[in-house]
Amino acid sequence: MSRRCEITGKGVQSGNNVSHANNKTRRRFLPNIQDASMMSEILGTPITMRVTTNGIRTIEHNGGIDAFLLNTPVRQLPVEALAMKRRLQRALARKALTAAV
Repeated sequence: MSRRCEITGKGVQSGNNVSHANNKTRRRFLPNIQDASMMSEILGTPITMRVTTNGIRTIEHNGGIDAFLLNTPVRQLPVEALAMKRRLQRALARKALTAAV
């Protein structure tokens, strides 16, 4: 599994540990990724994603997973989030069709 957020796209960064004697050794900065389950009101099911804590806060700030994905431009979303956005749009279209008939 990759250490990449499915919402923000944040991944592993690299840098140096710097000792008191100014010795530099390479290290990795890992994102704080959590397995989060969020309820989708459009789909009526929970969506499980690997998201950073910053991504969880962003989703909650924007009014939930449905509102966040539908209101965020396509160019700002990673591939995993784009697939979820298309799934939500198809479900909305199906609901609009059944409501019109």
